[in-house]
Amino acid sequence: MGNLMGSWRYKEPSTVEECDSTWETDSESDELQPGGEEEDSGISESMSPADAVRGAEQLDHGSPQFGDMMESSTRMKRSFYAAKDLYKYRHSYPNYKEPCQPNEYRNLRFYLNKIPLVPDGIYIEEILTKWRGDYEKLEHNHTYIQWLFPLREQGLNFYAQELTQDEIKEFQSTREAKRRFLLAYTIMLDFFGIKLLDKNGNVARAPNWQDRFQHLNESQHNYLRITRILKSLGELGFESFKLPLVRLLLEEALVEDTLPNMRHSALEYFVYTLRQHAQRRALLRFAQRHYHPPENFIWGPPKKKRIPASGSAVMKAGKNEVVERSVGKARSPREGRNNLLEREADDVDERKSGEWKTAKGSKVLQEGRRRVDLEEYIETIPL
Repeated sequence: MGNLMGSWRYKEPSTVEECDSTWETDSESDELQPGGEEEDSGISESMSPADAVRGAEQLDHGSPQFGDMMESSTRMKRSFYAAKDLYKYRHSYPNYKEPCQPNEYRNLRFYLNKIPLVPDGIYIEEILTKWRGDYEKLEHNHTYIQWLFPLREQGLNFYAQELTQDEIKEFQSTREAKRRFLLAYTIMLDFFGIKLLDKNGNVARAPNWQDRFQHLNESQHNYLRITRILKSLGELGFESFKLPLVRLLLEEALVEDTLPNMRHSALEYFVYTLRQHAQRRALLRFAQRHYHPPENFIWGPPKKKRIPASGSAVMKAGKNEVVERSVGKARSPREGRNNLLEREADDVDERKSGEWKTAKGSKVLQEGRRRVDLEEYIETIPL
């Protein structure tokens, strides 16, 4: 056979639809892989310099990652750059060639407090003990985020080393590194106005949420940081922490209207960091219920072809509509569609209610719970 399999090259997606498998099967039972994760289908190569330049241009010129899209008379479209970027991430960067130089495990050694981050020369313990609550430093320093939340892709700090598969395995098996990683996560959550509640990754508004949400709504470069944090959670063994955080951010952006500028970043980027189809579908259905104007919701589910059939639900709905119209109670077509979507979303929300706790529910959960030192709390989380 020779190197026949090694020479196999996968077709790189060329459209948003090819990048997004969220609605391939409109079912809550994902059978492709255990846990409902996407099957590795692959891309022929990692992001090229041209892709990186185009991506930077999009981010500099009003990409969804930097806030609300301009809503005009033209039909809104999803970002192919965003879809392709998250496709690569969810499929574990298929066909990506890891660096040829010996693996120095610099990310792991940084988290073990053996080397400082470059170029600032700061050790992880200093960040964990002195940076909490220093919002000016966390806002204006742009070199630490690539070290705190490493990925298998290059960030803006070219001194930071990309993760490799071997380093990821070693990191996930090192308790001290994972403990510090969770502490770093809580520091960034506090910076955003959010607090970690438990070992399942549930989150809620922090006491400082009003000031921090106002800042987060205005400082939209932090949306890039949130995307990176979500990706890193998945790489380093905390995939289950993504859903509660994205759910909370969607609720604040769409329901509470505390983070209105975040809604497109949340829908274009945050949701699509989740590897499980069912989780993405549930989040998007929740978002669809609360998105305004509803006709601008472009993230699915796709419209299904109506196939008339005797006795079908579609025909029955048509008959009921005729009856209502005959007695002067007919609703407009848009109202009918919206009500149908709401009923469907209600059913999904009930089925999926056990997967997350909302911020309000988390507040009730937290009432009466004794306060503990953060270090002691993290120590109680089984790693």
